[in-house]
Amino acid sequence: MTLMLIEFCSMRILQDGNPRLSCFGLMKNSRDGKSYSTNLAFTPPEYLRTGRVTAESVIYSFGTLLLDLLSGKHIPPSHALDLIRDRNLQMLTDSCLEGQFTNDDGTELVRLASRCLQYEPRERPNPKSLVAALTPLQKETEVPSHVLMGIPHSASFSPLSPLGEACSRMDLTAIHEILESVGYKDDEGMTNELSFQMWTDQMQETLNSKKKGDAAFRQKDFRAAIDCYTQFIDVGTMVSPTVCARRSLCYLMSDMPQEALNDAMQAQVISPVWHIASYLQAAALTALGMENEAQAALKDGTTLEAQRNTPSGQK
Repeated sequence: MTLMLIEFCSMRILQDGNPRLSCFGLMKNSRDGKSYSTNLAFTPPEYLRTGRVTAESVIYSFGTLLLDLLSGKHIPPSHALDLIRDRNLQMLTDSCLEGQFTNDDGTELVRLASRCLQYEPRERPNPKSLVAALTPLQKETEVPSHVLMGIPHSASFSPLSPLGEACSRMDLTAIHEILESVGYKDDEGMTNELSFQMWTDQMQETLNSKKKGDAAFRQKDFRAAIDCYTQFIDVGTMVSPTVCARRSLCYLMSDMPQEALNDAMQAQVISPVWHIASYLQAAALTALGMENEAQAALKDGTTLEAQRNTPSGQK
C-alpha cells in the first residue's frame, strides 16, 4: 500500500512561520487503485470518472495550489483555464503580488499551472520536470520562509475563541449552545440556482426538512436531527454550510466521529474560509484520536476567525 497526498491545496498548508503541509490530504491508495478521500474540493477529473487516483492526480492538485498562490483565492480550475486561454492574466493574478515577480516568471507559473490542470492525466507534467521548471523561479534560496513572508519566527496564534476553546476541550454541550446562537447568519450569500418548477415542487419539502432538523437540534434530539438534515442535504436543491456543521455535531453527539469529520470538511468545501468548519474538524479529529491533526485544525480555525474579525482596511 502506498500513500498519496491528493488534497494538495493552499488550505492544507500551515502558516506559523515555517510553512508545512498538514495531513488532511493524506490518502490511502490500495494496490488495486481504489482510493478513499474525505474532501472533493480539489478532486481530479479522473477520480470523479473512475474513482481511481494515480500519481498524475497529485499533479492536478498541485496545479490548484499554484492557482491559489497566484490568485489569492480558489478559482475553479475550468474557469482558470478559460482565463489562461483568453490571456486574461490580470484577472487571474492577485493584485497584492504586483511587483513581486517579473512578467516572465508570472507567465511561466501560469503555464505550469495550466499544464498541471489538463483534463487528461497523460498531458500533465511529471514531478521531475515540475521541479526543474520551478527551481529557476526561486530567487531567495537561502532566506527562511518566515523572513520572506514577514512573519516573526516565534509568531504565536491568538487565544482561542469560546467556540475554539469548546472544540479543544470536546465540550459538545458548549458547542451546541454556540451553534444554536449563531443560527444561519453565516449562510448569507450562498447561491442556490433553482428553476420555478423546482421551487414549487421541492422547495417547500426541503425547507420543511431543515425546519424539522432545526427543531430536533434545538431539543437535542440528535438522531432525529441527523435524519432530517440528511433529507435536506440529499434533495440537493440548496447548499448550507450551517446544516453540515449542525449534522457534524449531531454525529459527534452520537459517537460517530468519522461522519462528523466528513460533514465538517464538506462545510469547508461549501465555505472555504469558514472558521466554524475548521473548529468542528478539530473536534472530530480529537474524537478520532488524531491529536496533532486536531491541533492543526484549531490553528486553522483561529487564523480564519482572526481574519474574519479584522476590519477590511487593516488586512
